[in-house]
Amino acid sequence: MTADLYSKRAGDGAAVILLHGLFGSANNLGALARALQQQYAVYSLDLPNHGRSAWLPQPSLSAMADKVQQWMDDEGLVQAHFVGHSLGGKVAMELALRAPQRVSSLIVADIAPVAYAAHHESIFTALEAVAASPCSSREEAAARMAVHVSEDSVIQFLLSSLQRDKQGGYDWRFDVAGLKDALASLLVAPRADQAYEGDVLFIKGGASDYIREAHWPVIQTFFPKATLKIMPDCSHWLHAQKPQLFNGIVLRFLESAEQRKLGVPDSFEDER
Repeated sequence: MTADLYSKRAGDGAAVILLHGLFGSANNLGALARALQQQYAVYSLDLPNHGRSAWLPQPSLSAMADKVQQWMDDEGLVQAHFVGHSLGGKVAMELALRAPQRVSSLIVADIAPVAYAAHHESIFTALEAVAASPCSSREEAAARMAVHVSEDSVIQFLLSSLQRDKQGGYDWRFDVAGLKDALASLLVAPRADQAYEGDVLFIKGGASDYIREAHWPVIQTFFPKATLKIMPDCSHWLHAQKPQLFNGIVLRFLESAEQRKLGVPDSFEDER
């Protein structure tokens, strides 16, 4: 049985799986994929109900982790390093906590293993405004969204998932209705039957409040070897705002994780 996940691979070496955030696609971490592919086999996935992947009738954090693990089985990947941003980070954490033997190491970008309150109402209203009737251009879609969303960076991010339909208009690649109905089940904390004892890095945007000091005891309970890097002057979209810094942090951590497998002392410091 196939996991029905769209993926693309580049490079050779130890496997690294990249998971994007809510409303995103595999392309969102493209700069990171290009930075890693000289040393690693990089797999960029569209999460269920996103991009070119199949839609689950009831998407949830648990169901998405199931699909990623099933995709690994289909690909013959016994183990991989994971890098996940936002929702992708939560999916990766869920997988690490339920099947730690499948996760070589874990990098989580600007999200914590806690439940979050819903704050996406204006975005869903904007998405529905585009879907309500055919749009003849991307500019028209952007104008409809701007009535409900003030941040142009958010609008441009969402537009990356706009596609032409068979009638020549535009619609969304992701499942707007399904994600809206399932939002509560995507904002929950990852399920933790056990701690993940492997190497974990959390990367926080310095101007973002998605990872807070109050979250650290929970992080240490779930991920006792967790370290933290803070990217100054970055918001939740840290990988897009300072890609060179973000990519360098990820590369150094992965290199340290690979060295530790060979018994080489760790030089990656916790900057919390």
